[in-house]
Order: sequence, then structure tokens, then C-alpha cells
Amino acid sequence: MHHDPFDDLLKSYRGLIFSLCRRFKHRGLEVEDLVQEATIALWRSREKIMPLPKLQQAALVWRIAHNAVVSCLRSIENTESVPEGYDEEAEENPLVRELHEQIALLDEPNRSIVRLQLEGYSYEEIAEKTGLSEKNVSVRLVRIKDELRKRMTL
Repeated sequence: MHHDPFDDLLKSYRGLIFSLCRRFKHRGLEVEDLVQEATIALWRSREKIMPLPKLQQAALVWRIAHNAVVSCLRSIENTESVPEGYDEEAEENPLVRELHEQIALLDEPNRSIVRLQLEGYSYEEIAEKTGLSEKNVSVRLVRIKDELRKRMTL
């Protein structure tokens, strides 16, 4: 049986890719379609991605997947209008991109906790989804935000 390292890469970043695609679901395509577009883009860039150390790899996977999803959405004519409150310029801001890259580098479950909060879930809902207590979610978010703040100011 042939072992494919690209399959391992996809398994490692499945959560990152899925949550990224979920953010754009409301913009006219289903999550599965966006995941497929991201996967194709990652496949095309696999020779650049595969040899990188884990931290750089995660950041590049996020960037390639994000760009693929945004390109896909831009190429579709007559998509739904952008939802109220969505700031497309913020997505292109280098600081926002860097923040998303830093979030992608977090270990699980911290990465999932942050993503769930960014998606608008309450502490109670995050606790339910992750199996942690609400208090633990609260404490972890404070620590994660401190860690991200330190990383971003270096």
C-alpha cells in the first residue's frame, strides 16, 4: 500500500481548512465546494509546502487556502451580496492576515477555541463543542490572547 504524504498534510490541517471555508459559506457556495477549491490549490503548491517546518507550513497552508477561497468567490458572478457587517478590506489587511496565520500556528484545542469565538460562539457553546468547562474556555482565551499579542508585537 502506497503512503501519500499529501494525505497526511490534509489530515493535519483539516480543521484549519474547514473552519476557514465555513467563514465564507454564507457567500454563495457550500463549505464542501470551498474545501475542494482549497484542497486543489494546496495540491498545486504541495512541493512548496511539504518540506517546510511545521510552523511555516501551517502559515502557508492557511494563506494558500484563504487565497483559493477568496479567488473562487470573486470568480463567481451573481453571488449573494456581502453580508452586513462583513469587512472585506479587513480581510486584506496585513495585520489581519498575520493574526490568522498566528492563530493557525496554535496547538489544538486552543486553535479551535479561538476560531469558535471568532465565529461568534458563546463560552457556553465553545465549552459544549470542545468538552471543556466554561471557566476553562475563559481562562484559555485570556492566555491565548496574551500569547497572540506577544507574538504580534515581536
